[in-house]
Amino acid sequence: MSPIQRHDTSVRMSHIVVHNGTAYLAGAVAQDYSGDITQQTIEALADVENSLDRIGSSKSRLLNAQIWLRDIARDFDAMNAVWENWLPAGTAPARATGEARMAAPGILVEVIVTAAV
Repeated sequence: MSPIQRHDTSVRMSHIVVHNGTAYLAGAVAQDYSGDITQQTIEALADVENSLDRIGSSKSRLLNAQIWLRDIARDFDAMNAVWENWLPAGTAPARATGEARMAAPGILVEVIVTAAV
């Protein structure tokens, strides 16, 4: 059996799980919920990038992304502008974007990714 590495694990969840050369990241949100969708997307993607760096991966190795927006009609275009600027050319993962109620009222975006290590 190949080992499973868990990072930042609590009773409820691990922030990062690595198995067989694949990293699974928990949802990333902004630190400051008072920002608009642009600021919150920048902060969430910075968290994703920092998490990937910690395990020896990078945003150019993304395999899959799920992006959840509080209000998809209002925020989809602005979120995509940040996403497209952040993502290296030619490395777009498989991706889905949906609308959801968030865990806290001020959260506008949550990003969940899977990446090759």
